Amino acid sequence: MEKRNFKAWLYLLPAILFLGFFMVYPLIDVFVYSFEEGYNSASQTYHGVGMYNYSYVLHDPYFLQAVKNTFILVVITVPVSTGLALLISVGLNAIKPLRNLFQTVYFLPYVTNTLAVGLVFMILFKKTAYSDGLINLMIHWFGGSTIDFIDGPYWAKMFVLCFYTIWVVLPFKILILTSALASVNQDYYKAAQVDGTPKLRVFARITLPMISPTLFYLIITGFIGAFKAYSDAVALFGTDLNAAEMNTIVGYVYDMLYGNSGGYPSYASAAAIILFSIVLTITCINLLVSKKHVHYS
Repeated sequence: MEKRNFKAWLYLLPAILFLGFFMVYPLIDVFVYSFEEGYNSASQTYHGVGMYNYSYVLHDPYFLQAVKNTFILVVITVPVSTGLALLISVGLNAIKPLRNLFQTVYFLPYVTNTLAVGLVFMILFKKTAYSDGLINLMIHWFGGSTIDFIDGPYWAKMFVLCFYTIWVVLPFKILILTSALASVNQDYYKAAQVDGTPKLRVFARITLPMISPTLFYLIITGFIGAFKAYSDAVALFGTDLNAAEMNTIVGYVYDMLYGNSGGYPSYASAAAIILFSIVLTITCINLLVSKKHVHYS
């Protein structure tokens, strides 16, 4: 038995070394940096250890704006994208002819470059001196007034960012949920059909419980992905997200390291640890909720 255990650990050693060097060590390093006050990356020196970096970050208006934007993005995009993906997947599962074609069409945005999709969205929504954009043209057709979605009011910019994020993450969720629905044992549906069970009840009592592990996985990864959002905002509003009031927590960390206000690794580390704590807390809450609502067959 001991020899088998030794061989197992030997096989796992490359993965353990890789994770330790590229994940565990950087996390510990960032945690240490977050407490070093006045850290100078050039001289590798600091003048004290304490909680000042966290206090600075938590009182920084740019960070508070980034937290607000990130939470709005998470609260809107995760449930909406998951719900839409579930509806579309159920529809695709019910369509026998051309199902593969529709699956391919829905999956295309996922394999398209994020910045390229963002450029298309910016062209659709941006109001310029030469054109009001296709979306504004459609709004004008219905009697509405034009809106500058890219450089205009905050709510308009947030709408575009949420819309864009949902569009980008939807294909992956559709693919995963379509596979989960295809793996459900058809005997359950046949038994429900014999009993004359209404379709809505079949969906609530059979389909949802059977695919609940997949839904839970998508919700967890959706939360983590939304909290790490940054490239989506850059694709729409450019690199100066603070000026556009559309920065995210990850964007704030990047700005503190390399942006116009860069050169402050201690502040960036503190913000990164705060983000890590938020994601870890929400993940733990989701894990506790899943114990009651996730059915593992």
